[in-house]
Amino acid sequence: MLIPTVKEVPAEAEIVSHRLMIRAGFVRKLASGTYTYLPLGYRSLLKIIAIVRQEMNAAGAQEILMPILQPIELWQQTGRDVVYKDILCHVKDRHGRDNVLAPTAEEVVTALVATEVSSYKQLPINLYQIHDKFRDEFRPQYGVVRSREFIMKDAYSFDATIEGLNESYRKMYDAYCRIFNRCGLKYVVDQAESGAIGGTDTEEFMVPAAVGDVLVMTEDGSYAANIEKAEVDPLKPTDADRQTRAAGPPMQEVHTPNVGSIEAVCKFLGTQPGDMIKTLVYSAGLPGEADHKVVVAMVRGDHEVNPAKLSHATDGLELELAGEGTIQAITGAAVGFAGPMGLAAKVHKMIIDHAVAAMGAGVAGANKTDYHVRNVVPGRDFPLEGAAVVVADIRNAVEGDTYRGKSLKFSTGIEVGHVFKLGAKYSQKLGATFLDEKGVQKPCIMGCYGIGINRILACAIEMEGGHDANGCILPVSIAPFEIEVVAINYEKPDVKREAERIYAELLAAGADVLLDDRDERAGVKFKDADLIGIPLRIVVGEKNIKQGQVEVKRRADEKPALVPAAEAVAEALKIVQELKAATEVRG
Repeated sequence: MLIPTVKEVPAEAEIVSHRLMIRAGFVRKLASGTYTYLPLGYRSLLKIIAIVRQEMNAAGAQEILMPILQPIELWQQTGRDVVYKDILCHVKDRHGRDNVLAPTAEEVVTALVATEVSSYKQLPINLYQIHDKFRDEFRPQYGVVRSREFIMKDAYSFDATIEGLNESYRKMYDAYCRIFNRCGLKYVVDQAESGAIGGTDTEEFMVPAAVGDVLVMTEDGSYAANIEKAEVDPLKPTDADRQTRAAGPPMQEVHTPNVGSIEAVCKFLGTQPGDMIKTLVYSAGLPGEADHKVVVAMVRGDHEVNPAKLSHATDGLELELAGEGTIQAITGAAVGFAGPMGLAAKVHKMIIDHAVAAMGAGVAGANKTDYHVRNVVPGRDFPLEGAAVVVADIRNAVEGDTYRGKSLKFSTGIEVGHVFKLGAKYSQKLGATFLDEKGVQKPCIMGCYGIGINRILACAIEMEGGHDANGCILPVSIAPFEIEVVAINYEKPDVKREAERIYAELLAAGADVLLDDRDERAGVKFKDADLIGIPLRIVVGEKNIKQGQVEVKRRADEKPALVPAAEAVAEALKIVQELKAATEVRG
């Protein structure tokens, strides 16, 4: 069997799972973001796929297979050719027609349903596939966690009503819990932003790990969200802030030549980032066009604008940081010297973060090149209310924040699954409609549900308890083999006979077992077994066989146990069943 383990840590491998998947002979890199799965890695993928397929079928979904090659016209109909423009892999055929390699399949499946479903009697329906996806990531990283080519299980539900969608969503949510439990993952379900997929309610399944997206949770675990979604309690003015406002210190203009960044201004003025009012100018649409809008957002200097929250605060505008020309036209100053004074009447919206609204006084740009202003008081020097003014939570959560009075804790995690309520976003644009009981034409109400197959394997290694200094510690349900029989000095007749007996009986009992009969030293075999992470190891050695015994060792145990050779098969099968029972969840 092709199991090319290596001792050296690969230079390009950034995280534990990447290093171990290469060292254990699971994968080999072909090019940036693309990997070949070798026999061990592919066996694990097939086991993951089998679990996913079983649970999807049990939940009433029907498997199909859709093309990877998709005409660009479908994406243009939904506008996602623009939304996904940076990651679409384009392919021109010999006739000059533009196609893309599927990064996802909402358009294709909706077009299919548009042609095949016409009546409420055909609903609900849930279609899924397990197939390759392609995303031209600018910087593929973390091995198979963020690659350009990967395997996804993507499912799409179509219902006649919102209530039907809620039921379909719940079925998929429950199926996902069973899938990840069966795969042995330790996961958290958190609130998420829908991003380029769109829709309303969405949750993601995250595996806590040393790398990945920022996960925000309350101390008691009652609330969890990714950093894009995490809400925070509004900060309230302190007594010192109230005293400052009551004193009403006048604004003071200060010459700050060539000092535009928060860090540079703080150093120049001897102030702190938390005392700064950071004023950012955004554009929606192109300058000069009728639908062009300018939005000003304000956060404290020690906070960062959350683009998703800002978009929600502007009723869904797709915003980008404005260009130099727009900034100068609005503020009258060069980039880096914008301040909130006098801007409310010049822009479509002025969005002020709660933390800024709570300040006593702050330092801001003077809307004058090379100048800043001290003692800028919210509510006095710029409005906190008005037709164009919104005070809202528009920043990323940070250490020290609370949600509903509970302290927020921060960690990182890798997304392995995501469930969305799409509504009629795609069905309206692509004509997926049906006639209801009264003969009225209505759009199908959609949900979509994705699982990263490759990521499940990486996360099983990456998560707490998924590895140690010696290698992988894989769950029995997705390990390439359940049991490894290691024969020490295989050429010895007694060792060979006993190892092959145990191996054959385990196979006959339905176990997934590997026999290491290589002409290698015991230390090499043990190191490889630990590196690969097979859950259970049976060692057949000449010394123990003479005493009628073999060693049995769980991968996570420090030391093996001696078991009568005649009982080795029964003991191994018992342990495997115990390991499976720990992850198997029936719902």
